[in-house]
Amino acid sequence: MQHLLFLAHRIPYPPNKGDKIRSFHLLQHLAARYHLHLGAFIDDATDWQYVETVKAYCASTHFVRLDSLRARLRSLPALATTRALSLDYYRDASMRRWVAQTLAAAPVSRALVFSSVMAQYAQDPRLTRRVIDFVDVDSDKWLQYAQKKRWPMRWLYRREGRCLLDYERQVAAFSDVSLFVSEAEAALFRRLAPESAGRIGHLNNGVDLDYFSPAHSFKNPYRAPAQVLVFTGAMDYWPNIDAVQWFAQAVFPEILARQPQARFVIVGARPAAQVLALAQLPGVSVTGTVPDIRPYLAHARCAVAPLRIARGIQNKVLEAMSMGIPVLATPQAFEGISATPGRDLLVADGASALAEAALTLLQEPRDPALALAAEGRRLIERQYAWPQQLAVLDTLMEPAAASSLVTES
Repeated sequence: MQHLLFLAHRIPYPPNKGDKIRSFHLLQHLAARYHLHLGAFIDDATDWQYVETVKAYCASTHFVRLDSLRARLRSLPALATTRALSLDYYRDASMRRWVAQTLAAAPVSRALVFSSVMAQYAQDPRLTRRVIDFVDVDSDKWLQYAQKKRWPMRWLYRREGRCLLDYERQVAAFSDVSLFVSEAEAALFRRLAPESAGRIGHLNNGVDLDYFSPAHSFKNPYRAPAQVLVFTGAMDYWPNIDAVQWFAQAVFPEILARQPQARFVIVGARPAAQVLALAQLPGVSVTGTVPDIRPYLAHARCAVAPLRIARGIQNKVLEAMSMGIPVLATPQAFEGISATPGRDLLVADGASALAEAALTLLQEPRDPALALAAEGRRLIERQYAWPQQLAVLDTLMEPAAASSLVTES
């Protein structure tokens, strides 16, 4: 087998949140085809327990502890330059040395770079094939954050968005292939980086159809006869925090007033203080970390994804659809998913529209909601199985891969 350098800004395990789900499936797929050399940061102390699990997929590994406070301090000098803070946040001498030593010790000519900030370690001329998985257009995400913040954070986020876009364009220019999580993200970046448009494509996220399946039987984690609207996600992630705060405060009260048995349950690890405070509201519950989110999906009447800030494809939407339950999403959460609103899921914009849509899913008889759920599951089976998505990588990692294969993937 050939050798491949895999660089990731976060250890690709466990697959329990958006970027880790994607990076783990990439790792697993490539490990069956290459001798993998993995360099990754670990920003969560609990993730060190998974190092041996990840090593089993790799020929060699290098993990770097990332302390968020030190990383922030390290990035501050960049404010006196035009360099994105994110680059210095992930700057590490030991990672750079390990990459150089790995390229000297093994015949590594290919690299898969997961997240643009890791491209700073993949500029060695011995790498003759570079595939960069941007996942999302991160620079645009910073600009979205800026719109929701006050000065000085608004200024800081705008600056980061502009500076990071400059770097993203540089990365795309020296990479053979630039991938994004959806065609919508790829199209956005083609507009932002037209000089690299011919080498920009997408690789959709997938779902483990056997794991997220309505065929499983789970004990009901809710108190009957609650009619549960469930939100799942990492609850220390600001777009998720913003989403549940808005839904709990602006949308759910109208639902509860007309459907007293309705409950809004927020399921996800590391809930921020703002999220925990929502449990004081009538009908709202916050679980914190759970061993398995599937029972919470399986016994909910509806999964809600009321995101107002989003990029790429939302795994929470795909997983809920795969579990065979109705999904209600905002346009931001729906973007990038190849589904038909009204047939595969419901999409509503604004507090009143979301409340009305949720109430239609809670009403009896449940026939329309069940039909929606069944169509959603069929869509996932047709278009979002992981093997189907990952097959394109086998071609893209080859030096002779044609650029047309990228834009048609």
